[in-house]
Amino acid sequence: MLSINIPQHTTPDSYQLSEVPVPKIDSPKDILIKTYAASINPIDVKKASGASKLALKDSFPYKIGYDCAGVVEEVGSDVTCFKAGDEVFVRLPECHRGAWSEYAKSTEDFVAPKPAGLSMAEAASIPLAAMTALQALRRYQGNLEGKTVFVPAGLSGTGLFACQLAKNIFKAGKVITTVSTAKVSKVDELLGQGVVDEVIDYTKTDPKTSIPERSVDFILDTTASAMAYLSLMRPGTGTIVTISILTSGDVLQNSSLMRLSPDPADKAPAPFPLRFSLNVLDRIRVLRASRWKVKYFSIFLEPNAKDLELVKGWVESGKVRTVVGTRAHYKDVGAVRDACQKVFDGKGGVGKAVILFD
Repeated sequence: MLSINIPQHTTPDSYQLSEVPVPKIDSPKDILIKTYAASINPIDVKKASGASKLALKDSFPYKIGYDCAGVVEEVGSDVTCFKAGDEVFVRLPECHRGAWSEYAKSTEDFVAPKPAGLSMAEAASIPLAAMTALQALRRYQGNLEGKTVFVPAGLSGTGLFACQLAKNIFKAGKVITTVSTAKVSKVDELLGQGVVDEVIDYTKTDPKTSIPERSVDFILDTTASAMAYLSLMRPGTGTIVTISILTSGDVLQNSSLMRLSPDPADKAPAPFPLRFSLNVLDRIRVLRASRWKVKYFSIFLEPNAKDLELVKGWVESGKVRTVVGTRAHYKDVGAVRDACQKVFDGKGGVGKAVILFD
């Protein structure tokens, strides 16, 4: 099969399309999926560049990508929820990474039926970002109903889901986000009227001056700016969850990133010096936040079919929508590289970039 991959850690300009073996069903819980679309996430391109090589040794050719949507091609003998021909979407586990390929393999506990009414491209854009936003919002210790939630970069891949989930599922009273000038008018159009209560043009206004101090209950940090917003947090109950700052070494060790096989207990050991250093850096941030009486967490996504099915239900009921921006066909390597470079740089674009395989 054809797969977008790399012979060594590199940036998007060196991504290649080449033949690799089709994954084989070798476990009773395996599912082989014919890929119709796959999304591009920051972790895809950052990890391909070697961002996690100090923690986890990768093999080559390195197949890229975690999110995809497609049709079940074959299932293992113990798979009960799916059969050949079913339309599905998935965030692949680390041990089966390689969504940017004509075929992808997963185990049943990561796969969910594709939301009805969505294209394959739309479905592929959802899993990693939506589940990350969901799991981040759950970290608030209490009820977010009626509370104030701040999501910087609300039209980014994760931000767009966080805003909708905060308002429509967690019933936040006020949702605030930041976007650039050209995107201000797009927020209501793309996310739905009333999802975001306050849009700040960060090119003209510093959120720290426009949002009252001690008024925000929850921040989902998508821009590595968590520490800069401590003064905005409500003392005692305020919570910051970041997905863009390195986690502690302990969180890394227990994360899905270190999972070597479908067995959750089978994880690679993070080198002690790295784990220790990350623990120290994380502890410093926790202490800084505690001085403001704010809780601080840095998390990794823990993909699972249960959360993905929850998201599916919200999408089908109209409570959550996705936004697909750039689309590139997998055989147009130049277009794929360009789309990936934009994600790698973290600049421009609205919503999720998607690679098409149909």
